[in-house]
This record gives sequence, C-alpha cells and structure tokens, in this order.
Amino acid sequence: MQVKFLLIFSLLTTFSGVVVAQSGGDYKAPRTEHGQPDLQGVWNFSSNTPMQRPKRYGEQEFLTEEQIAQAIERQGKNAAAADARAARLVINPEAPDATSDPGGYNDFWIENRGIGDTVRTSHIVYPANGRVPASVEGAPRQFGGLGPDIPSTRPVRFIVGGIAKDGPEDRGLSERCLVGFNSGPPFVPSLYNNNMQIFQSKDTAVILTEMIHDARIVPLGEKPDLNKDVRLWSGDSRGWYEADTLVVETRNFNGLRQTFNSTGSNIDMLLTERFTRVAYDTVNYEFTIDDPTTFTDKITAIVPMTKVAGQIYEYACHEGNYGMFNILRGERMEERRALENGGQ
Repeated sequence: MQVKFLLIFSLLTTFSGVVVAQSGGDYKAPRTEHGQPDLQGVWNFSSNTPMQRPKRYGEQEFLTEEQIAQAIERQGKNAAAADARAARLVINPEAPDATSDPGGYNDFWIENRGIGDTVRTSHIVYPANGRVPASVEGAPRQFGGLGPDIPSTRPVRFIVGGIAKDGPEDRGLSERCLVGFNSGPPFVPSLYNNNMQIFQSKDTAVILTEMIHDARIVPLGEKPDLNKDVRLWSGDSRGWYEADTLVVETRNFNGLRQTFNSTGSNIDMLLTERFTRVAYDTVNYEFTIDDPTTFTDKITAIVPMTKVAGQIYEYACHEGNYGMFNILRGERMEERRALENGGQ
C-alpha cells in the first residue's frame, strides 16, 4: 500500500514539477528580522533523480512529457515488483519459501522518492552533459560498498564498507561515525536521513545535517579565514547573502575524504554552496566543486529541498560505539579459528 501511495504522489509532484522547473517564477523570499532571506526550517533533499545524467539524454536538462509518461510506467512496474517482494515478509502460506531473498532488513527506511523538482535528467548541471568530468592523472580512487571489503591502503576516504579489519582505520568513515554517507559537505541525496536544518542569526548561519548530527557554523560577512594549516573534516566555511541567496564558501578540508564520485583527496577542494528559497516550501541547494588536483573541470549540481513540518532528532551513530568493537573482535575470532584449524 505504501509503495502505491508513493507512486501516486510521485505522479502529482512530477507534473507540478514541470511547471516549477520550466518557469522562472517571481517568488520573493520572506525576510528575517535582520532583513536576510528567511531560509530557516527543516528541509528534505530526498531524490530519485540520478546525480549523473544518463548518456542517452546528452545535454537535455529536463524530461519531456513523453519521457515523464515512460518514467511513470517504469515506476508502476517497479512498484508492483516491490509489492511482490514485500509479500515475502508477510506470514502467508502461499509466499515463496524461506530460501528466497527477503531483501535488506532495513528496506522500509529507504526514502529516495523525490518530492519537489522530479523532472531533471540529472542533478549535475555543469558540465553541460550532466556528468562528472575526467579525473586528473594520479588522483586517488577508492571504492567501498555494503559487500565484502575491497583491499586498498590507508587512509580510507570512502564512506561505506572497508579495506580490512585490522583496526578502526580500515573501516569506512560512516562506520567510524566521522562523516555520514549523505552529510557532506556537499550533502547529496542518499538512501535515508535526507534531512537538514538551517538556523540564522544576524552574523551566523548554521547548517545542520541529520546524518551524524553534524552542524556547520558559518560566520557571515567579512571574517578572516582560518590559517591554511588548520584542516577540518567539514572544512572552514564563510558566508554572505546575494539577494535571496545564502552563499557559502568552504575550504581547508583535511584531505581525509574523497572530493566526489569515489575520486580524489579533498585537501585542495573549494566548495561553493548556494541556498535559494524559490517557493514557500522549496529551497534550491546548488553546489560547485572546484578541485583542480582531482578533476579537469568544475562540477555544479542542483538539488531541490522540500520543507518538512517536523523536527530533526539526534542521530546516534551506535555503529562507532559498539559495532566497531564487535567487527574487530569477530575478525580476531576468525583468525584464531583459522590458526586452530592449521591455517585452513
């Protein structure tokens, strides 16, 4: 039932999104008591739009009505398949036997259905083909995932998975509760917890992401930058307002995270984020990555965020509290058993 509701809701928001996306609009953002554009509140950036544009679309930024209809048909088929998979989790004598794959234990948390502008062919809008540019020769690449470890060398810069289990340094950054898998910066749509909150005062803006419960405090106006020797996981941010837009520049990353798309070391990255309220319930989040030691060109993406009538509760990352201990202890037990069995 939930899948069917999401499908119907998607149809409505998809067609309304065509109007929003293709008309500039004359919306004027409300102002705070300090005369700044009011961006405060909780915003959701869930999306089923791909970050990179499928090659078949070329430089086409928005779907046509015919392509939207085709996408809706595909969604219907996917929804029916999801309903069929869900039936396996219900006590039903006619359901497939227990040897069938029931899917992930936490599938019901997934929230990658777009609410706002769902007619883009990709979130990346520059380069014009909507795809990540070529990487610079020698830029490091590391891959992680939910499957077996992928052997590599420290430092582990990716988010999910690991390279080994010799110590916590071999695990992904989200397992260590250092960086959430969608918290950035820049933050990007992912499987769940796609929520953030903006607070504003006269001289400061705070960008709080639900994942890892990370809060970036952004000084506004003419503020001196940190010394280049001071390096941070989320970088050092400075901000200002341009009309209805909050602009945030971030540098001084620590180089222990990837720049983007499993590539690079972000130590030389300059990140520019733009938060623009384009409707009562919509803020466009635009970010530009400029890292000449990783990519041959800049990357700009736009992710619409939808207002949420609710709160963000603290995200407690228990994997790093007790899970890490158990992961490493389990590996030591496997090694001990292998020795007891003569190395077999």
